[in-house]
Amino acid sequence: MAQEFVNCKIQPGKLIVFIKSTCPYCRRAQEILSQLPTKQRLLEFVDITASNHTNKIQDYLQQLTGARMVPRVFIGKDCIGGCSDLVSMQQSGELLTRLKQIGALQ
Repeated sequence: MAQEFVNCKIQPGKLIVFIKSTCPYCRRAQEILSQLPTKQRLLEFVDITASNHTNKIQDYLQQLTGARMVPRVFIGKDCIGGCSDLVSMQQSGELLTRLKQIGALQ
């Protein structure tokens, strides 16, 4: 269930962020990404607490990415890490470059 749920969300050309609504790092990631000129429907925040399988989803994210914590940010099928990784990519300009590469920007 958790594996199918996560795998169906992660798609080429999309920016997917697995979050918990109560997490301050998740809110920061949402702020950063919401300010970018992404194409409609290519940015999705997935609140894993909306499911009854939160722990199983986090277990699968650990198996998939090496970390259980949220946010888990995927650009296309590549996990770039969490909030601090996102901030670093934003500051270096790499974030916009990667989003252009997958065609996610307007």
